[in-house]
Amino acid sequence: MERQTSVTDAADRYFWLWDTFFAFVYVAVVCLVLFVANGVTAAERYGSVGLLTVILLLYVFLARRELVTERLGWRRNLFIATLFGCIVGSSVLVPLSMYSFFAVVPLLFMTLRLFPAIVLTAASIFTSMMISLVWDPGSSILNAVIPLAISVSFSVMIGVWIHKVIDESVERRDLIKQLEDSQAEVSRLSHEAGVAGERERLAGEIHDTLAQGFTSIITLVQAAESELGRDESQVRKHLSLAVRTARENLAESRALVAALAPAELTESSVLDAIRRQASKLTEETGVAAEVVVQGDRRPLTTGIDVVLLRTAQETLSNVRKHADADSVEIVLSYQEGSVVLLVTDDGKGFDPSAATSGFGLRGMRSRIDQVGGSLSVTSSPGAGTTVELEVCT
Repeated sequence: MERQTSVTDAADRYFWLWDTFFAFVYVAVVCLVLFVANGVTAAERYGSVGLLTVILLLYVFLARRELVTERLGWRRNLFIATLFGCIVGSSVLVPLSMYSFFAVVPLLFMTLRLFPAIVLTAASIFTSMMISLVWDPGSSILNAVIPLAISVSFSVMIGVWIHKVIDESVERRDLIKQLEDSQAEVSRLSHEAGVAGERERLAGEIHDTLAQGFTSIITLVQAAESELGRDESQVRKHLSLAVRTARENLAESRALVAALAPAELTESSVLDAIRRQASKLTEETGVAAEVVVQGDRRPLTTGIDVVLLRTAQETLSNVRKHADADSVEIVLSYQEGSVVLLVTDDGKGFDPSAATSGFGLRGMRSRIDQVGGSLSVTSSPGAGTTVELEVCT
């Protein structure tokens, strides 16, 4: 069955060439038998043509279809036995019909393995010539042996070449199948990596925007609740900030759904967005926040803008929640070939080597890796914290 499968691979595109060759050989040999062969009776001529026609019918209605569909099974044995009988019989009746071996031999090698095909080919040629010698005692044995040797050798060379072509076709098919499987695996892994990356990106977006916004709203509402009945102006201030934060969160959620850039960047520059974050920190906590710009400002890609804004946003959120600082300085430095964001606070600091369970710093590093940037965090207990981000532009 392996040989039959390989035949189909080679035949898919070029089988019509073989059909043409087979038809040409049939017509040529029939013409030789009918019009060229000498010393044979009319019965022998028509008998030989009849046997050749049986071979043609076997090929058209049995062998060809089974070869293409890779199904021979028991039909192969029937086909080979009938083919052997017909070709030997035709060659005995009219020796010139042995030229049909040009079409019959490839059929044998296409339906059998190499060694059985060689044996059967040699046997059919040998049988045909021996019977001819028996029927024509006057023929020289030497004159029969030489054509026999040439015919067998030529047939074996053709058969080996056919099998080599088929083996190469099988190897090529297997390589193509492996390549297709590899491409499918790469596509699957790429899809999974893309899904994981998108999930991580969305997690970072939600953490940097919606989660922090909701935290601010809760803090402002609690502050307003603590001032109820004591300082109505402070209550209104806290509630006003809470409403503004909720509106910003709504804009962020719409931007996320629409897969757009951060809402802060849709209508302004990254510097303006960072300044708004600093002002928001001061309004909510009283921490003095200063934004400093160094170098000549220039437009950056959306990806870099997002990383700068989210890093500043996450750092200020950490200042709000953990630093207990009095002041924060944010420096946005446009350098040759890069841009640097430096956020420094005078808070209580922490140990950067200590393990943390939060998403903030991990998400920040992941986002920075996507644009090929670098992040460093310098801090120690009681000495404040400095976060430095550098991205090549």
